[in-house]
Amino acid sequence: MKSRVVTYGVLTLGALAFLFPFYYMVVGSLQTNPDTSIAGAFPHPSNLTLENYTAIDGRINLLKGLVNSGIFTGGVILGTIVFGVLAGYALAVLKWRGRSATFALVLLVQVIPFQLLMIPLYVMIARDYGLSDSYLGMILPFFINSTAVVIFRQYFLQLPKELFDAARIDGANEFRLLWSVALPLVRPALLTAVLLTFIGPWNEFLWPFLITKDAAMQPLAVSLANFISTIAASTTNPFGAMMAGAVVLAAPAVALFLIFQRYFTSNDLGSGVKG
Repeated sequence: MKSRVVTYGVLTLGALAFLFPFYYMVVGSLQTNPDTSIAGAFPHPSNLTLENYTAIDGRINLLKGLVNSGIFTGGVILGTIVFGVLAGYALAVLKWRGRSATFALVLLVQVIPFQLLMIPLYVMIARDYGLSDSYLGMILPFFINSTAVVIFRQYFLQLPKELFDAARIDGANEFRLLWSVALPLVRPALLTAVLLTFIGPWNEFLWPFLITKDAAMQPLAVSLANFISTIAASTTNPFGAMMAGAVVLAAPAVALFLIFQRYFTSNDLGSGVKG
């Protein structure tokens, strides 16, 4: 009993430590007169206001930035799931020459920093394809995620081969096997890939900043960075306005995690096979 109390006590302290920065950001976004000290984490109710959100929305269009971020992130997630599932299934279940070498290349891609590829990608997408200031231009470099391929491959490898053999005997082709047999059993992998992929493009700054010059096309992360560097000083409460923008940017990611965190449990992958 004592060990359980100690365990929950330590976990509670750890949770509070990790949640405090987000709490401090929310409180800072609501303060009329900013207080950057520790005492500012517990402001007087008379010092709370929503004017900081109004102030930053008047300088940058928060709704438009959220829509741009949503389209950018949604496109990346779509490509990640579709190509990640297909590639992971091929690397884990199908037998073909060069499979191991291909998987080694997938792993090698992960050690190449994106900054090394940024200049040739910009030249190709902006000059050769003419996709600057477009959603497609933002999405293409992130459309295939090697990390998602590895995640799906590892999950597919855990599936009992007897399931696939039985389905093939019944006349199912590979796409039917993937859709009806494999995908329902790797739902945790789908949710993991979605959440891991969501954080990257949602917070991505450098590539959208390079490929978009039109403010109306920029995701919220880029609009917020431009606000901080050029506009924030002219507002009545720069600290509060910046915190308000950060809360708006972080809120969808936090909400997505809270909604789907209970699904982060592995299914009983062997339940489809008796004996």
